[in-house]
Amino acid sequence: MPSPLQTLIQSGTKLWLDSVDPEFVRINRTAGATGATSNPIIVADLIKSGKFDQELAALAEKGFSDEEIAWQLTDLLVRQAQEVFLPAWEATGGDDGYVSFELDPLLEDPERNLPHAERVQQYIALGKKWSRGHRNRMIKVPATPAGIAALEELAAAGVTLNVTLIFTAHQYREAREAIWQGAQRRASLERFKSAYSVFVSRMDVYTAKHVPELSPQAQGQVGIVITKRVWKENTAFWAEKNLPLKQEIVFASTGTKDPNDNPAKYVLAFAGSDIETNPPATNEAVEKSGHPIHRAVEQMPSVDVLAEIDRLVDIRKLEQTLLREGIVKFAEPHKALLSLIAEKRTILNPIIS
Repeated sequence: MPSPLQTLIQSGTKLWLDSVDPEFVRINRTAGATGATSNPIIVADLIKSGKFDQELAALAEKGFSDEEIAWQLTDLLVRQAQEVFLPAWEATGGDDGYVSFELDPLLEDPERNLPHAERVQQYIALGKKWSRGHRNRMIKVPATPAGIAALEELAAAGVTLNVTLIFTAHQYREAREAIWQGAQRRASLERFKSAYSVFVSRMDVYTAKHVPELSPQAQGQVGIVITKRVWKENTAFWAEKNLPLKQEIVFASTGTKDPNDNPAKYVLAFAGSDIETNPPATNEAVEKSGHPIHRAVEQMPSVDVLAEIDRLVDIRKLEQTLLREGIVKFAEPHKALLSLIAEKRTILNPIIS
């Protein structure tokens, strides 16, 4: 009898892991996961564990700065995960088996306040740098004004892209159009692959705080409704292009934030299509449930609930608020990572010397 995660995959979902921790990668690959994604929090947790003290000490001994060490270790972890998922990439001809590499979140740091044009150029330069020579690496670029402005050039250069911090159809469309414009400048579309990560649970955290007047039936459904609408639009748009590879929605931020929710709430809601990047704890909860999962991605709440959400939720305000918060949630962990490396450098000084 198949496990719950196996039934999720059988429903049509590609299961990716929201971690590049080697242990979780191994466990989830065995469970059927075919891809993964990285971020500074994941890297910091691994450094805290002491598992990479030798690698960190060796980089410090070579004279690397704290920031350089952070990116070298991130690159190492992503490379290791890529090796695990490479068979999935090869088996699907490049349609699956990717590991996402997040570009420098400090480019959007309000404290640095870099000019827009500089941010754009940095995204382009870093995207090309960290993608070079990799077959199954996706480059994560946020759906900020500067990130979106960099997408066409990156796509034209052959970079495989995963656009993150998407909360609305408006952001998705801007990202999609930029990437498609760039893709059409390529000599061939044979290897063209893109993904669009919609951060589901953060929308429901937003409405719980900012739209408390939503009924109990509608509260907690906004992220699902917005994301399913984006998924439907994305499916229709690319169906007309007859491309060799799928251009997919990543159902991201699928860990529930409300302790009263079923931990599998978002996993169940999007089962049946595209990609889910689930935290290790979410996958574990799904497996422990013992319940089979069936396709549900087309299912929507009642007409009354949809009308209520459309009437009461200011989508533009939601986008602006969550994008602003998301920038901070990307930048602060990276700053914490740099501080942690500085602390580790001091602790490991005897090893280094």
